[in-house]
Amino acid sequence: MSATLRFTHDEFDARLTKTRAAMEKAGIDLLFVTDPSNMNWLTGYDGWSFYVHQGVIVSLDDAPVWWGRGQDANGAKLTCWMPEERLIGYPDHYVMSTERHPMDHLSALIRDRGWGARRIGVEMDNYYFSAAAFAALTRGLPDARFSDATALVNWQRAVKSPAELGYMREAARIVEAMHARIVEKAQVGMRKCDLVAEIYDAGIRGAGGVGGDYPAIVPLLPSGVDASAPHLTWDDRPMRAGEATFFEIAGCSRRYHCPLSRTIFLGKPTQTFIDAEAAVLEGMEAGLEKARAGNTCEDIANAFFAVLARHGIVKDNRTGYPIGVSYPPDWGERTMSLRPGDRTVLESGMTFHFMTGLWMQDWGLEITESIVIGETGPECLASVPRKLFVKD
Repeated sequence: MSATLRFTHDEFDARLTKTRAAMEKAGIDLLFVTDPSNMNWLTGYDGWSFYVHQGVIVSLDDAPVWWGRGQDANGAKLTCWMPEERLIGYPDHYVMSTERHPMDHLSALIRDRGWGARRIGVEMDNYYFSAAAFAALTRGLPDARFSDATALVNWQRAVKSPAELGYMREAARIVEAMHARIVEKAQVGMRKCDLVAEIYDAGIRGAGGVGGDYPAIVPLLPSGVDASAPHLTWDDRPMRAGEATFFEIAGCSRRYHCPLSRTIFLGKPTQTFIDAEAAVLEGMEAGLEKARAGNTCEDIANAFFAVLARHGIVKDNRTGYPIGVSYPPDWGERTMSLRPGDRTVLESGMTFHFMTGLWMQDWGLEITESIVIGETGPECLASVPRKLFVKD
């Protein structure tokens, strides 16, 4: 059984080298990674198994160890670059048991390899590592010293390699096809669920000969007053005349994402939407002008927010975040934010969703771009007309 790798061994080696340097800087001897995006980035592992306890163990002096449910070990053999002896599955009687915890098995594994007294970093604040898991680990490894390694690996992912950017450009072609399908099909009287079926069809069929992967977030497409809330999904009600609907979706290729939002107004747009479109588009141009290496995250945000302020619009949330490889429930990388006060210096190859959405008291508008930071300016990954779409 041999693995099908999406990156070269040299690229995986470079990722491991960066991670180990960050571990040493943080005073960590052993890192336990549970975020499936980080697991994928370090080892290639790809499977819908993040609903059970799993992870990757990274030491300073040996190949990583994939650890997970026994029945998922074959998935590791088919996707990870490490040899089979570094892929360890635990018995199924640990799964959702009231008598034992999978971390008991992991603790024994760590002790057996002589790592029981090391300085161990764990991702304390993510979706996949529970309080019960940490309690079991500390109970099973009384001689270890634990520290919080949340986002340690995430930060190493910030600058994308040429191969990663290639997958994100594939995802961009897919999201272009998804938005084209929306503009073609959306109409008064169409049930939201039927439109979502079209979105999924376009996204999974893919574009340019490349099939689509499942995105980390489901389509978000609230209409009218519902669009004042950014994260509502869909129902089976028909679309109505005189309402705007924003579509926050992403193309996904090999787990790499390209989010992109556009808004459709069915009927004649009100002056509120015409004015908001003008403000957002002007603000986006100002922000994109600052999206170059050497500037900071807040430079983009400040430029955008300054334009909104001139138009009398207040947006009280961040205006972007980094993107790349991801799994549900989020396609963001959970490191930087495009907001005032974030002075992280931008580097060429960083990738962001420039999220310029407005969610007001009784309406919402989203027109966004996914960008790659360059030396002299950004690359907008997708090519979809940047405007408010209007359909009768």
